[in-house]
Amino acid sequence: MATAICYEKDGTESGTFDLPASLFASEINEAVIHEAVVIYLANQRQGTASTKERSDVIGGAGKPYRQKGTGRARSGTIRSPIYRGGGVVFGPHPRSYRKKMTKKSKRQALTSSLSSRANAGDVLVIKAIEMNDPKTKVIAGILKAIDVYKQKVLLVLEKPDDVIVKSARNIPDVRVTLASLVSTYDVMWADKILLTSGAVAKMEEVFAS
Repeated sequence: MATAICYEKDGTESGTFDLPASLFASEINEAVIHEAVVIYLANQRQGTASTKERSDVIGGAGKPYRQKGTGRARSGTIRSPIYRGGGVVFGPHPRSYRKKMTKKSKRQALTSSLSSRANAGDVLVIKAIEMNDPKTKVIAGILKAIDVYKQKVLLVLEKPDDVIVKSARNIPDVRVTLASLVSTYDVMWADKILLTSGAVAKMEEVFAS
């Protein structure tokens, strides 16, 4: 069974935490992890880039100069792609970059990535984070106590908590997400993955079945 170092609410170490084998001790498939990351990044693209072809550019209805006698090449419009301000040849047009992945492959990619990070000792567990008011220094203090400050940290919560989100959003390279929304990209992006004990149970409930 995979284990992770467990920390108290203030960031002091308190032994180890048993991670569910269904998520953190599965067979690692690097190919499906790569596929999941590529699909995630492709789906972030808006695909709204657009250029005008020569027929879309305003102006240029008249012939810019006479056909013969100028010593220049023949030209019928200044909106030709060879002129500055003219149309664009083979330019981008709005399109969708979305790709799909089966649920089974998504789950395999997630369990593979989690298992890989657990094997490397990059998965950490904190019993809970309790805050009444947004205070960046509280979250920063916990990260410093755990010795992950100034690293890319993925903080995974069991349920939405605006206080923690507001407290962590001003710390560079710290992302907060929910246990039910963890993606393979998030897992591979982070240097360290900090899970609350409740988040571990929630992830097992959502993804292990």
